[in-house]
Amino acid sequence: MGLLDYTPKQTRIKICGLRTTSDIAAAVEAKADAVGFVFYPPSPRAISAEDAGVLITQLPKGMDAVGLVVNPTPNQMEQIRANAAITLWQFHGDETPEQCRRLAGGLPWMKAARIGQTFNFPEFSLQYRDAAGFLLDTLADGYGGSGNTFNWNLIPSTWANANAHRVVLSGGLNSHNVGEAIARLHPCAVDISSGVEISKGVKDPGLIKQFVEAVREADSKSS
Repeated sequence: MGLLDYTPKQTRIKICGLRTTSDIAAAVEAKADAVGFVFYPPSPRAISAEDAGVLITQLPKGMDAVGLVVNPTPNQMEQIRANAAITLWQFHGDETPEQCRRLAGGLPWMKAARIGQTFNFPEFSLQYRDAAGFLLDTLADGYGGSGNTFNWNLIPSTWANANAHRVVLSGGLNSHNVGEAIARLHPCAVDISSGVEISKGVKDPGLIKQFVEAVREADSKSS
């Protein structure tokens, strides 16, 4: 199943920032629903389109290959497309709705939102209504990757319920707090990167397994 195949009590899982064959093997073995590739050079998790293309060939059918981009140019998108079989785009910068639609080239896409005290959820979902998913991340300097959670109480319950089928929760998740996040918010999916690393950009298969198991346990307790 793909990342945005919404099923109540079956939270989808994305492991982001993968760069090696062993990363892919760990995500596949743990039965994650999607893996993410970071096409943003300043990130310690950045990967080339060519290397991502090779790793994507190792994914089983139905597992989404998510391409994370930050304010990409058309040329950058074309270069990624030419080398990597991305199935879902994640726009993590300041892209407008029209830019997202145009750059996605007909593929489904998610728009990341950096959540702070004054974030306007209804305005965001109206503006980006064509998005397949809303990825909620922590407001931080730059474009994500802080490894910190945001205050989940900022998410209006009515908005969360109405958009549950599109909400992908990110920002500081790990095997210890994801159960609470699922119990409170019931998102379509959860997205993790630094929470399954032993150092910045270095994934740990054991932590990936623990995280997936924590999500499945939370789903089994979900009311």
